Amino acid sequence: MRCPFCGHDDTQVKDSRPTEDGAAIRRRRYCPACSQRFTTVERTQLRELTVVKSDARRVVFDRDKLARSIRIALRKRPVDDDKIERIVNSIQRQLETSGESEIPSKMIGEMVMDVLRDLDPVAYVRFASVYRDFREAKDFERFVGALADGRGD
Repeated sequence: MRCPFCGHDDTQVKDSRPTEDGAAIRRRRYCPACSQRFTTVERTQLRELTVVKSDARRVVFDRDKLARSIRIALRKRPVDDDKIERIVNSIQRQLETSGESEIPSKMIGEMVMDVLRDLDPVAYVRFASVYRDFREAKDFERFVGALADGRGD
């Protein structure tokens, strides 16, 4: 593992611990060249996933982008980081075990919407406003009205 501080190629693992959900290993590393310490996270990857965008572009699945979008929707909401990490792990695992190597972005968005609908209604509306590309206030009104009527979206 390359040192993020000095770029030295040979770092040493000082401590390894599984994460709470057991889906990853946190490693504490030491660089003998600059004496800095840093942490890495190692995850099992079942298969390489490609996301097929609505314009037919294909990009490599980015777990960090998924986590970032969920964190933005949940900003200042009473949901801790561990819960967000479990959500991201769950969605990634579902995608990897689906048997498909190319996943439509719409499928990922719907999976996030399903989780947020049950977790936090404010985050659900926030995510939906970006995912469904709300353009004006009546888009929000229509969506929230459907949510209040129990139709979901």
